[in-house]
Amino acid sequence: MSRRELVVLGTASMVPTRTRNHNGYVLFFDDTTILFDPGEGTQRQMTHAGVSATDLSRIALTHLHGDHSLGLAGVVQRISGDGVKHTVPVTFPASGEPWVRHLLAASAYDHHERLALQPLSVRADDGPVVVPRATGERGAPAPGDPRPDAPVLTARALDHRVDAVGYRLDEPDGVSFDPAALAAAGVTLGPDVGRLRRDGVLALPDGRVVRRAQVSVPRPGQSVAFVMDTRLCDAVHALADGVDLLVIESTFLHRDVEIAERFAHLTCRQAASVAASAGVRHLVLTHFSQRYAEPDELPLAFEREAREVFDGEVTVAADLDRVPIPPRRRAGGVTARR
Repeated sequence: MSRRELVVLGTASMVPTRTRNHNGYVLFFDDTTILFDPGEGTQRQMTHAGVSATDLSRIALTHLHGDHSLGLAGVVQRISGDGVKHTVPVTFPASGEPWVRHLLAASAYDHHERLALQPLSVRADDGPVVVPRATGERGAPAPGDPRPDAPVLTARALDHRVDAVGYRLDEPDGVSFDPAALAAAGVTLGPDVGRLRRDGVLALPDGRVVRRAQVSVPRPGQSVAFVMDTRLCDAVHALADGVDLLVIESTFLHRDVEIAERFAHLTCRQAASVAASAGVRHLVLTHFSQRYAEPDELPLAFEREAREVFDGEVTVAADLDRVPIPPRRRAGGVTARR
């Protein structure tokens, strides 16, 4: 079965605490594995979580503040040291390229890594900008032969104190074969199903022709959004619209909304309100300020505040949590197994 889950490596904001590492999140989505925002200590957290450098098919930075990027140097050196054979694209706002290059050259090591730097020039008034796949990226389609079911990563500009982007991964809608319909049509499992999926039509030995539409049902794609440091803006709502899983910063409780606005962050209530209006299925809150004590305010106060405005599934993330993407919806809105 395909692996689709979020592995949380760290949940602190600017200052890590005794129980919370700097940011870091790994999204497993079949053969796509994206490391988002590797803050300081990410390499060690990957070891604790059982995530290998060879797992990574992309690194995506939302912006170049240290709690979202200081771990890049160590992770890339790990990619080099482990001899990862495939190309790993590194995506980031274009204005952050000088800091990315400084991090990649932060210490002396033998450079065996294969990276493709992908600076993104994304403006606030842009729609979704498709993030390009790099030649040789693991799981990438061959040139001229794109996989129609490959998930698409897009980015939008957010509203922070430095250039920042949010990301969204969307799996295209497709079809699933109905085993009962296949059997009734006389199609045996195996190569015949593969030909029917590829060609859309299959000629049977008895002369009958079976078309893909006769034996399949719609399969809605799944989606994940990743929204870090930002004030409320149109892009936050657009990124969150209808996603199965929303990973979003929740730096402050709403009693500190003035501080949140001053430093261009979201409160827990704002993040949960976005999830409610966008129809999100599972809300993951993270990026917490060190000002809140555990266990009294984290996670209890954050969960309580979120549930005041959002009635879906809520996770107040802790380091090393594993959060599965919700089961796939059936066409018409009913959930089904993947």
